[in-house]
Amino acid sequence: MVRIEKQGAVWTVIHSRFAEARNAMDPDSAEALAAAFREFDADDSASVAVLWGEGGAFCAGWDLKFASTLSDRDAFQRHVVDGLAFPTGANPAPRGPLGPTRLELSKPVIAAVEGPAVAGGMELALWCDIRVMADSAYFGVYCRRWGIPLLDGGSVRLARLVGQGRAMEIILTGRKVPADEALRIGMCEQVVEAGGARAAAEAMAREIARFPQAAVRVDRRSVVETYGLPVRDALRQEWANGVEAIFKEGVSGAARFASGKGRHGDFAKI
Repeated sequence: MVRIEKQGAVWTVIHSRFAEARNAMDPDSAEALAAAFREFDADDSASVAVLWGEGGAFCAGWDLKFASTLSDRDAFQRHVVDGLAFPTGANPAPRGPLGPTRLELSKPVIAAVEGPAVAGGMELALWCDIRVMADSAYFGVYCRRWGIPLLDGGSVRLARLVGQGRAMEIILTGRKVPADEALRIGMCEQVVEAGGARAAAEAMAREIARFPQAAVRVDRRSVVETYGLPVRDALRQEWANGVEAIFKEGVSGAARFASGKGRHGDFAKI
């Protein structure tokens, strides 16, 4: 159902329910996927993760066969309202309907999107830091046709990526958003040939993983934490996040540059 393939510091987390449901997310898959990303974040040897749906579909969304079993109000209350509710205060939230979508990781995740990433599957892709799409892949709020709202970050994250008006149009119409449009409007960051999303995402992950990781992680953290803050508050937060990384990695990196060790080679690789 969910497995991890490790290539050094790059972990590829694979969701495999294609035969049953085009990788739609049932509770067992959601639990397993969230557990895989907690393991990734806690492992010091791991730097970047790739999320890929096996079989030609990223994720067809929340499993509607499971959703159809919730017509009993008590079952709905137990599995959805109580089981997935946000706690009061700053207590950790339970996993999202799509699994890891409420986790706040310290390391980057790249979505490798083949085929449909629709409804909750789109929300899962939007949770990732970067999206690499096959040219035949597509997004869409397909749950619109079944009366299911976005409950796993889609209305929040999409508007932050593409702007409120465009997000409203995509969300309210429930239309298909093909890869070329997604790239143009900022829903994804790279488009590759069909069948190549995983390889391209893993190549990008290796590029990120080869850098000193303290600086990578604090820069990622600053982008996340400063979104929407006033400029002065954002600058203060960026400084607080990054200053220790200078001592941990930046001073020694500057010393390597000053000594001439690998100076030209380092630039040649970038």
